[in-house]
Amino acid sequence: MKSIFLKRGKDESLRRFHPWIFSGAIHHVSEEPEEGEIVTVFTSENEYIATGHYQIGSIMVRVLSFDNEEINQAFYEKRLAVAFDVRKSIGIVGGNNNTYRLVHGEGDNLPGLVIDIYGAIAVMQAHSVGMHTDRMIIAKALKNVMGDNLISIFYKSETTLPYKAELGQENGFLLGGSTDDVAIENGLKFHVDWLKGQKTGFFVDQRDNRSLLQHYSKGRKVLNMFCYTGGFSFYAMRGEAKLVHSVDSSQKAIDLTNANVELNFPGDKRHEAFAEDAFKFLEKMETPYDLIILDPPAFAKHKDALRNALKGYTRLNKKAFEKIQPGGILFTFSCSQAVNKDQFRTAVFTAAASAGRKVRILHQLHQPADHPINIYHPEGEYLKGLVLYVE
Repeated sequence: MKSIFLKRGKDESLRRFHPWIFSGAIHHVSEEPEEGEIVTVFTSENEYIATGHYQIGSIMVRVLSFDNEEINQAFYEKRLAVAFDVRKSIGIVGGNNNTYRLVHGEGDNLPGLVIDIYGAIAVMQAHSVGMHTDRMIIAKALKNVMGDNLISIFYKSETTLPYKAELGQENGFLLGGSTDDVAIENGLKFHVDWLKGQKTGFFVDQRDNRSLLQHYSKGRKVLNMFCYTGGFSFYAMRGEAKLVHSVDSSQKAIDLTNANVELNFPGDKRHEAFAEDAFKFLEKMETPYDLIILDPPAFAKHKDALRNALKGYTRLNKKAFEKIQPGGILFTFSCSQAVNKDQFRTAVFTAAASAGRKVRILHQLHQPADHPINIYHPEGEYLKGLVLYVE
């Protein structure tokens, strides 16, 4: 196994169990490793400190272990078993819910790996070359941990792996194969497009927030912007909304939204969907909505885009504040990891002030328990949301 040696004083974050080693911290390597290879890391005093995946780029090592242990199938089985136990302990496995995140990267001490469960199908996604390299032993470990609960594993990493690695990755099944694309979340059914859909096919991270929306929906006229496959829409309908309109710029997303609504509320005339740009729809809308959901895609995927992202959040929320009815409820979100909670709140407050509306915070929202944040890796907190009462 090849070794990496740190510069003097650059081991401090690792002693606090932070799972990333940046290129600037590295003094030298014993022999140039291949991208995705397992490496051991030593301090400037030749003291072992970590083992992880090597990758070319700003984050050069993603730490898998701070113990001097072999990274093999048994290692992955141990980590996956712990992750599975966590999900069972928080009560999201079984019953009327078969959809949840099993592995959330650094939050489950497996940086670069995401696994979402949809019934008996796991969708696995690698965000690092190392996890891509280890995908087959991870798949075997996953099957051993979940047993008969798991029939198929679909690998979906075409768009998440570093393009400069030139891996030529194609999505496909690592285990089994299934045409059953219907999963259940809190008793509601939805189609999962794991082949071409965003993320792993569904936004599992909004489950708790969708449930909260249901609580506020009764008798309201609901507008679900950036609806994707309509998750918030069919929760609003179960919450006895008066009407629900879903908007997304993608016609395919609108088709999936309509299919999901039909799965749960066949023939229900309260719902209508529109394939249209969000800003254009908000500008010309005439329906007096009194509950609006703003759940846009990430406006900033890196810090260089932060300034423009904050302007985008301000502009979007201002338009919603201008249009929402008095006594309305606004659910507004940011999933941009580069935008922190204070920055997002400032953007929303600026929008409220600019629109001249009086606004109260009812709830401050975040990612659910199956998207845990490693206490040593605060960067893992990415989903921010506010529920606002608008006078």
